[in-house]
Amino acid sequence: MRCPFCGNVDTQVKDSRPAEDHVAIRRRRLCPACGGRFTTYERVQLRDLVVIKSNGRREDFDRPKLERSIRIALQKRPVEPERMDQMISGIVRRLESLGETDIPSGTIGEIVMESLARIDTVAYVRFASVYKNFQAADDFDKFVSELRPGAAAEDE
Repeated sequence: MRCPFCGNVDTQVKDSRPAEDHVAIRRRRLCPACGGRFTTYERVQLRDLVVIKSNGRREDFDRPKLERSIRIALQKRPVEPERMDQMISGIVRRLESLGETDIPSGTIGEIVMESLARIDTVAYVRFASVYKNFQAADDFDKFVSELRPGAAAEDE
């Protein structure tokens, strides 16, 4: 592993331990050339995923991009970072286990919304507002009214 400080390619692993609910390995490393210490994470990747955007464009799946969007939705919410990491790893595992390498962005969005709905309703609404491209307050009102218990019974 290349040292991020001096570029030396010969670094030493000083400590390894499971991370993120045993789906990754956290390694503390030391560079003998400059003495720099840094952490790396190693994860199993079942297959290379490609995201098919709504406009037909294709791009490689980017786990950090998924993490950023989920962290933004969960910003200032009472959800522990470990729970967030578990959810992200679960989403990635689910995408990898779909059996397809090409995954429509809509499928990813639906899986993320489903996961957020289980852990935090506010984050779910935040993510949905971007994903479903809400344009007016009425869009929020309609979406939130569908979340309220008994809303389906009132509509009948």
